[in-house]
Amino acid sequence: MDGQDDVEPVRPDLGVLFAAVEASGEAILITSADLHEPGPRIEYVNPAFTRMTGYAAREVVGRTPRMLQGPATERAVIDRMRAALGAGEGFQGEALNYRKDGSTYMVEWLITPVREADGSILRWISAQRDVTHRRAAEDRQGLMVRELHHRVKNTLATVQAVLNATARSSSSIAEFTRAFSGRIASLAKTHALITEDVDQAVSFEGLLRAELGPYDERGRLTLSGPLVILPSELAVPFGMALHEMTTNALRHGSLGYPNGRIEVTWALVEGSGGTVLHWTWNERGGPPVAIPTREGYGSRILRKVLTLQAEAQVDVAYHPDGMRVSIRAPLRTSQH
Repeated sequence: MDGQDDVEPVRPDLGVLFAAVEASGEAILITSADLHEPGPRIEYVNPAFTRMTGYAAREVVGRTPRMLQGPATERAVIDRMRAALGAGEGFQGEALNYRKDGSTYMVEWLITPVREADGSILRWISAQRDVTHRRAAEDRQGLMVRELHHRVKNTLATVQAVLNATARSSSSIAEFTRAFSGRIASLAKTHALITEDVDQAVSFEGLLRAELGPYDERGRLTLSGPLVILPSELAVPFGMALHEMTTNALRHGSLGYPNGRIEVTWALVEGSGGTVLHWTWNERGGPPVAIPTREGYGSRILRKVLTLQAEAQVDVAYHPDGMRVSIRAPLRTSQH
């Protein structure tokens, strides 16, 4: 043995301890022991406390820590703290506090009693830290989990609806497999785009390129419009509609012809009810277009899904050289 286990720890003098507290990045607050109204009196705060709260030491010494509480301070947390301190126990918790300038911050306390030799409490020492950013991150994570749960339920319902509708509109197993696989793949692409974004949103142009990107060659594709961010509740129906329009263009429209082109333009228009996304889909250079004699699944997607889920107005016109679709969908302020 080298004898190190027998070395007594060095007990620094009070000057060294005071210097360590002054230099600490944790806010340190020392109060009197009395818990009754008007409450314990502040006897000392370190520089980290003044940086966190905006109060100078001379502005808080002699006052109660309750001065940092306000209308939005969680009373349940304060009540639990008082109950623990009243029982002579330490306490750890978080609550909303107010700085000198009136701004708020989330504070985490660790309050410990300092006892006399006979066990009576002499003072309370509170180590505090600003956990505003951590709490915001936790709240955001919780919100994202709830949003994901909600979106998964909606997605499963959408998949079931797509399955049933595809089965009704397919004349063979092969046609069903091709159509259903393509629609599920399109949903997967849309959800991948949404999940990649921290706000669970996707740009309208991103949706367009996810569907039309493979055909962007020799000037066949023109996309023009401002940056528009769609939340998941709009991105999913828009993505479904774009997939059906792209599939229709491949099977019956301009993308099935070497010289066929697609032009998509969009703009944000201010109206009496708020901002509206107005976008048009123009096909050119395709085969002569005939007005369909029955409404297919793709048409139902355009008219029903966009109308019900996106509150959109849809207009489909059949020009001699290609289909033209005009869609107007309202956007709430938080969506663009």
